[in-house]
Amino acid sequence: MEKGKTNGYKVKDRIIRLKLIDGTLINGQVNIARGRGYERLSELVGDGDETFLILFNATLYDRNAENSEKYKTLFINKTQILWVEPDEDQK
Repeated sequence: MEKGKTNGYKVKDRIIRLKLIDGTLINGQVNIARGRGYERLSELVGDGDETFLILFNATLYDRNAENSEKYKTLFINKTQILWVEPDEDQK
């Protein structure tokens, strides 16, 4: 969903789900237009020049998905990511 520009920066957000190597599950949004202006989620996640994946409006679940915490902004070190997938219900 391209939102236009916010504070001079282009925003093209995608809702994603990811799992960290410790079993933590996270749902949130990423801006794939950041940096080089990626077209696909895999390009953003696979870019080795950026160490962190920045999520906003994120919900973090423990391993059992029983407890959750909400974050306005969350920085995830890409070396800790086991897998990432786009939310299939996006419009």
